[in-house]
Amino acid sequence: MDVERVDELGQGHLLEEFEGEAREALLEQLAQLDKQYPGGLEAYVDNAQTLLAASKAGDNPYDGYVPAVPLGERLQTATSQFDECEELGMKNVGKTGFVLVAGGLGERLGYNGIKVALPHEIITGKCFLEVYCASILALQERARSLSGDSSLEIPLAIMTSGDTHEKTVELLHKHGNFGMAAGQITLMKQEKVPAIVDNEGHFAQEDDGLVATKPHGHGDVHSLLHSTGTLDDWKERGIEWVVFFQDTNGIVFRALPSAIGVSAMHNFDVNSLTVPRRPGEAVGGICQLDNEETGKSLTINVEYNQLDPLLRATTSPEGDVADETGYSPYPGNINVLIFRCESYHRVLSETGGAIPEFVNPKYADEEKTKFKKPTRLECMMQDYPKLLADDPDAKVGFTQMERSICFSAVKNNPADALGKLKSSGFAESASSGESDVYAVGRLLLAMAGVQIKTADIPSTTFLGLPFPLGAKVVLCPSFGTTVKEIRERFVSPENVKISERSSLVLDGDIFIENLDLDGDLRVIAAPGAKIHIKNLTVRNEGVTFTEVDADDMSVDEIYRIRGYVKEESETMVIQQSEPGETVIDRK
Repeated sequence: MDVERVDELGQGHLLEEFEGEAREALLEQLAQLDKQYPGGLEAYVDNAQTLLAASKAGDNPYDGYVPAVPLGERLQTATSQFDECEELGMKNVGKTGFVLVAGGLGERLGYNGIKVALPHEIITGKCFLEVYCASILALQERARSLSGDSSLEIPLAIMTSGDTHEKTVELLHKHGNFGMAAGQITLMKQEKVPAIVDNEGHFAQEDDGLVATKPHGHGDVHSLLHSTGTLDDWKERGIEWVVFFQDTNGIVFRALPSAIGVSAMHNFDVNSLTVPRRPGEAVGGICQLDNEETGKSLTINVEYNQLDPLLRATTSPEGDVADETGYSPYPGNINVLIFRCESYHRVLSETGGAIPEFVNPKYADEEKTKFKKPTRLECMMQDYPKLLADDPDAKVGFTQMERSICFSAVKNNPADALGKLKSSGFAESASSGESDVYAVGRLLLAMAGVQIKTADIPSTTFLGLPFPLGAKVVLCPSFGTTVKEIRERFVSPENVKISERSSLVLDGDIFIENLDLDGDLRVIAAPGAKIHIKNLTVRNEGVTFTEVDADDMSVDEIYRIRGYVKEESETMVIQQSEPGETVIDRK
């Protein structure tokens, strides 16, 4: 980019104090930023000026729209409706591509690495990315069996950032892509956009002369799927559904088969997986917005701080209030999305995946002319339905499930988590995320008929955060991908008893008839191997969690952010590494 072009963009101030190599580096950076943004920096400046003017004027983005509850399914586990949706989802999972949004570091957690490298629980120590890859490979194995196609491959795309890209590459390389085939994983690196210092859209500048940049938001995942050709390839390969999920939701794959089933049942172009939401809870609500003047209807996430005033101004003078269920009728967004690939590909071909942006400056004066710090344009992945506003045939809906089966975010350090727990009821810490993994394991075993306690479990505290002392159950994806499959793993579930102090890992093709567990048990069957537990009683000291000092730097940070370490006093491991069946019969 040359000097004249910089002046045309209204950014001449960037050149005032820099000459020579510093100026050349700046011009080179501007040229690169120009290439990265759809429409170039001219479009970025124009969009910034328009959005900043609207922000200064206090424009209401939902002016003229009236909210209503959208089309959707509210599923309850252990019901025939859930089972039917899950079965339909499994028939479609072989035609699904998965997209992991993983651009964040673990700084808020007090962790110096990438979040997907964190252990999702410390009994096995498997990191989030390993669990996600294992989940997709398990679904792939089931899809191959259903289709009879042994070459069927379920693709995974990962959106990284400048902060996470190289570390993600290293993690995958170190672990051999966690078992995924060469070419099965696509990495898409998200770039940043210029930071802005005023309402005129002037760019912020670093001390070295370069433009200060900031993340553009996870909405870039759509333009990246388009620009990298990933979605073109998926459509050509026969992918019919595209699932988006977040970097630290360790239980989400328990819900995805049934959510995919809902999408297939309704032929949804967009389906948001949601949870019951308390009125006023700091999470967006999925709403249908109808505009009588234009005739347009839009089903989209509305942020909680916008939903209540919108309801008060239109349909509900009391605002966002509970219905007969005790929850808001507008389900809570958790940013897990399922798109119909055909319509998604068409829209991205037309738009390039450029999602409508917003700006959120923090003003330093009442006249709204000065910013406390530089801002930037942002876009959110869940705003994709705005691109469907002119399509009257687009079907956008939701699937709601209990939070316990589908959503457990890990994003807060212990101190912040304690505050979040008091204000919202959800800590969203490393320890609460781990606790939720064990809880969903207990739930799935109980649903299968196993004797295991799931309620009224006593708790202890680590760093002030409660931690239930129930059985620590880890059901690996290879053991079961659906509620039905896990149920079928227990021949006589009434003869399976797990004590509260026990820990249990089930990994692979395992069937259990009679088991009395009071301690720690790991059962691992390698691919091609099968373990049949006919009769087994386990009594050992097992595994306990011991509190640690969060400020003790001699303790690994993966434990400091939890407040505890694992102490393995005594355990039993049953492992079959070779193909064939092993029968365990120890009365």
